[in-house]
Order: sequence, then structure tokens, then C-alpha cells
Amino acid sequence: MATGRTHRPATRSRGIPEATVARLPLYLRALTALSERSVPTVSSEELAAAAGVNSAKLRKDFSYLGSYGTRGVGYDVEYLVYQISRELGLTQDWPVVIVGIGNLGAALANYGGFASRGFRVAALIDADPALTGKAVAGIPVQHTDDLEKIIKDNGVSIGVIATPAGAAQQVCDRLVAAGVSSILNFAPTVLNVPDGVDVRKVDLSIELQILAFHEQRKAGEEAMAEALPAVAVVKDSSDQGPDGDVPAVMPA
Repeated sequence: MATGRTHRPATRSRGIPEATVARLPLYLRALTALSERSVPTVSSEELAAAAGVNSAKLRKDFSYLGSYGTRGVGYDVEYLVYQISRELGLTQDWPVVIVGIGNLGAALANYGGFASRGFRVAALIDADPALTGKAVAGIPVQHTDDLEKIIKDNGVSIGVIATPAGAAQQVCDRLVAAGVSSILNFAPTVLNVPDGVDVRKVDLSIELQILAFHEQRKAGEEAMAEALPAVAVVKDSSDQGPDGDVPAVMPA
């Protein structure tokens, strides 16, 4: 089976927009669920709803893949699973190293979703000598002194950084120098990388802060709605004209 170092997905060369690439995993997740239920075909509306996008955007995204579906039938689920998996590079083995085996790193090592998507955790690396040799998810932790050798021996091109913020840039620099060209960063810091290196950042605290903003705004809107008094329109008979509701017009 080919490794991640010898092949890269063709999405850029084929001109697929980054926004479309970001939605492909959403479609794949929805399609996989349909496949597991033995659903043979799906309409663009049904799949769009399952993926949380609108159907027009879905059809546009699939047009980049050369998949247009069949009128009155929809899309073949199994073929789309294969097509999107191939486009994302998931039809091959991608060895991954995780650096930083604290609580988060250990949780990532135990996450079963990696293997089911073609990402094999090839090594766990940490700077703490007390962790060296300790098995996490059945994989012995290795020391950062051996990082470069580990990368080379396993043909790794994807690295996951789960270290404290202060150590992340140094780890990143060493990964890149060793040949890693794609990094998933869980450390709460921005990494500087050279051209040709892709970084995806996952910051849980930022996501929580965004949710807190929305919660605060909703609470403020509710408080404002409760504070507004009910406005009652009271008609004063003294303001009525001789014909009833129309006020009398005084002569100039």
C-alpha cells in the first residue's frame, strides 16, 4: 500500500476550491452513514440536508468532481463514497505522528476515527522521559530526541501537534525539517511555516469563545424584549373631531 509521502491529492491541480475541499468530508460522512444503511441512491436535497449545506452548493461542489447524478434518481451512494475518498486521498495509507502525549494527545491516540479514514497513527512522541516506553492506545511513546528518525523510518508526511503553546513552534520546525509537509495543530498558537507546508488549526477555546458570544447576544436580546413595556394606544375623546375619529382641523 502506498504511503502519504509518495502521493498527494490532486485537488489543487484539478482546480477544486478550498471551500469545496472543506465540505467534502461532510459529504463523505453523510454518504458513509447512508452506505452503512444500504441506501443505494440519494437526491441532492437529501444529501445536502444531511451534510448541512444547501442543494445548489452541493451540486456545484460535485460538478468539480465530474459527478452530476441522474435526473429522477439522484447520486449513486457507493460511487460517491469512492469518488470523494479518492479525491481526499483516503484510498491509501497515511502514517501520522502525534507529538505531545498529554491528555489531549492521548485522547487523539485513542480516537478510532483516524484508522477508519485511512490515517494510521505510526508513532507517539513526547519530551517527557517518564512517558518514554509507556503504551498509549497500544503504541509505545517515543522521546522527541528521536523525532527525525521516527519521521524518516515511517515515511510520515502528516504531523499532529498537541503540545503546550510554548513548545509548538519548535516542534513544528523540526517536523518540517524532517520532511513533514502537512500539520494539524491543536496547540493554542499560530505556527509559522514555509511555502509548501499546509497547516490546519484546531483551537477548542476559540470555538467556545465564539459560542459564548452568541449566547451573550441571545441573552441580551431576550433581556431587551422583556424590558420593553407593552405599548397601549389610548384614544382621548377630546382629540376627536366632529365626525368621530378624525381630529378637527383648526382654521389658519
